[in-house]
Amino acid sequence: MVEEPQPLDGAPDRAEGVAALYRREYVPMVRLAHLITGSNEAAEDVVQEAFVRMYRNWDRSDRPGAYLRTIVVNGCNSWHRRRRMERERAPRPVAEGVDPEARELLDALARLGLRQRTALVLRFYADMSEAEVARALGCRPGTVKSLVHRGLRQLEGMIER
Repeated sequence: MVEEPQPLDGAPDRAEGVAALYRREYVPMVRLAHLITGSNEAAEDVVQEAFVRMYRNWDRSDRPGAYLRTIVVNGCNSWHRRRRMERERAPRPVAEGVDPEARELLDALARLGLRQRTALVLRFYADMSEAEVARALGCRPGTVKSLVHRGLRQLEGMIER
């Protein structure tokens, strides 16, 4: 289970709380969004929009980090819905100098369906429990187990041995 640090510590108001959350979570959220969208630009846009929503809805959650993560995942899902045709394109490399095995894994991950990719990214990259992934995806933990199991099997089939 991912431990939830409290961004409210020493942050008496909304602006300071969101600023503290931004300093702590911006880079991890961009990485998470990039793994789900496959696009650096989309990841940055989704995360920026998520922080705007977080600011507007600051009082809605007693666990701002978890709430932010949910906003980011939902933003990524919306991005994919708007750009369904773009999913068929070859994924862009994450960065120059990425070793061939990592690139192969990222390419295979990009070819998975959105729900499987999101479940795998949240489970293994974000190190979330199955219950946390289920809450983020709005499904049951059994569905997460199935998505992760099938996603891993598909990745194994795509990656050259």
